[in-house]
Amino acid sequence: MIELDGLTFHYPDGTAVFDGFSWRVAAGEAWAVLGPSGCGKTTLLYLLAGLRPASGGSLRLAGEPVLRPRPRTGLILQDFGLLPWATLQDNVALGLRIRGFYGPDGKHAPAGEAVTATRQITQAWIDRLGLAPLARSFPSQISGGQRQRTAIARTLALDPDLLLMDEPFAALDAPTREDLQNLTLRLRAERGLTTLVVTHTIEEAALLGEQVLVLGRLPNRAPRIVPNPGAGLPEFRATPAFVRACTRLRQELEAAR
Repeated sequence: MIELDGLTFHYPDGTAVFDGFSWRVAAGEAWAVLGPSGCGKTTLLYLLAGLRPASGGSLRLAGEPVLRPRPRTGLILQDFGLLPWATLQDNVALGLRIRGFYGPDGKHAPAGEAVTATRQITQAWIDRLGLAPLARSFPSQISGGQRQRTAIARTLALDPDLLLMDEPFAALDAPTREDLQNLTLRLRAERGLTTLVVTHTIEEAALLGEQVLVLGRLPNRAPRIVPNPGAGLPEFRATPAFVRACTRLRQELEAAR
């Protein structure tokens, strides 16, 4: 799914973030990206999303070079990215309306069919994420957790095969954060998504990443990868293996500074 070969990226001031960086992610894998502030976590995500061009090397998703944002790459941000003047329902439908609904043959559906399909897909995800009673509410009228559920519904309505998440739960309280972490685990398992979650929290990386990429001092030249096979289930939090995983990640993080 993800192939980086000799990737190089420099900030406009010349600071090298990645220098000859090579890394692979197979389809269906769950990864977390962990590291201190300023190590390039979000930059990596934006490179994968096609929002920033690489300075050198190659970056391919599903075998194709990344030259622009890719339709089947979903991106969920910490600040939700919702339109404040649109209802929850309209926010969920936004991506489908912008892109236009495609039929199974890859062509635009006729206008009437597109409207019907958009409505059906939007309602299905609103129901799936427990947002139906709030469908006519505006972002300012719902909680942070409900806003993030709305952002997740909007992204999954577009049927992504790669889901990129940039510290999506950092601004939420602990119970809401755990609830949405559990939701992410369930949705990934149901849909076979390849997921990449950027986080600065060791415990979140240990829960969500079956593999953890640890970034550190600039420039990043070789990936530091920590296997974490126990991840992927909410109950992993309550096991001794989870404590050991957190300890290992803490050690790797310290070594990477």
